Amino acid sequence: MSTRKLPPKKTSALRRSGKAISQSNDGHDDDLGTLVDELGAMIDGARRQVVVAANASLCLLHWHLGRRVSEHVLQGKRAEYGAEIVSTVSRHLGARYGRGFNEKSLRHMLRFAEAFPDLEIVSTASRELSWSHFLELIYLKAPLARDFYLEMCRVERWSVRALRERIQSMLFERTALSKKPDALIAEELSELRATGELKPELVMRDPYMLGFLGLADTYSEKDLESAILREIERFLLELGMGFAFVERQKRITLDGDDYHLDLLFFHRRMRRLVAIELKIGDFKPAHSGQMELYLRWLDRHEREPSEQQPLGIILCAGKKRETVEYLDLDARGIHVAEYLTELPPREELEKRLHGAIEAARSRLVLDHGSSDALDVAPTKPKRRGRPK
Repeated sequence: MSTRKLPPKKTSALRRSGKAISQSNDGHDDDLGTLVDELGAMIDGARRQVVVAANASLCLLHWHLGRRVSEHVLQGKRAEYGAEIVSTVSRHLGARYGRGFNEKSLRHMLRFAEAFPDLEIVSTASRELSWSHFLELIYLKAPLARDFYLEMCRVERWSVRALRERIQSMLFERTALSKKPDALIAEELSELRATGELKPELVMRDPYMLGFLGLADTYSEKDLESAILREIERFLLELGMGFAFVERQKRITLDGDDYHLDLLFFHRRMRRLVAIELKIGDFKPAHSGQMELYLRWLDRHEREPSEQQPLGIILCAGKKRETVEYLDLDARGIHVAEYLTELPPREELEKRLHGAIEAARSRLVLDHGSSDALDVAPTKPKRRGRPK
């Protein structure tokens, strides 16, 4: 019986080079590994730049296409003419360039140019947001809400899914910012766009949605705290981007007496400690005095030189708005908010939040005597240095 000789096994160049490196004892192994890592980092960085540039170019192309079609349609000054133009143009573009330019896509582009008429804003945002981000934003009806989500999404680097979830949870309507007059909201958003600095009114919410805690009908403050710590990851998501958990039951000793702060967090972008007190009943004025004591202690004993003054959040099952406003707690760095352990239907939540916004704005008008004092023109914010 004849035996067939097998050809010698081939070894790839990569395996041969790796074997050579592993067998070498001249001390160059670490140098070669470092070189490979550096070259890989250069390749990865270049690829990321290509993706960013391609995405920005695509978004700008869609904006320009939408603007050009819009200008042409406006020349006809008839709705029927506009619909005919969009249908005809999209049919030709779709046949030539594919599904990305069909009638539905072209209408998205038209809406894009209409929702964001400022090319400079689009150009800046397109370096950080994808076309999918813009698709979530362009059909929001309220321009200020749309601008809020655009800037917060850019600053906090939300994914498309995170953006969608925050819109569904009516995040804008739950911020302190939404309670201000439109002119002041526009000014705050303009400053955020210019500086990227987050203020408390952009971060603090009311109410907080804590339905994920799964609390029973009756529970104690200890039960609430334990549930939050058990679901700390989801609680941090509800608080917002940038929060880091520091400590529970922070002991504060004064004159030999011990006090215990329920939860202590740190917000990285605001560079502030954030103290949270949990209350299972309605807000009471005594709660603010307790929180003010904690904030003064934290400011003196825990705050680093590079940090801003600490903030406090009092989470209550019920909020007496007139009492809170009479105490002027926001000026003292204290935010009072309700928490909901059972989430209401969206329609009910929307009605409730819009009612709170209208009530807050009406009180501002009464405090200032007229709405004219509040209608200030937005000004271009100055860049501020880091606090010393």
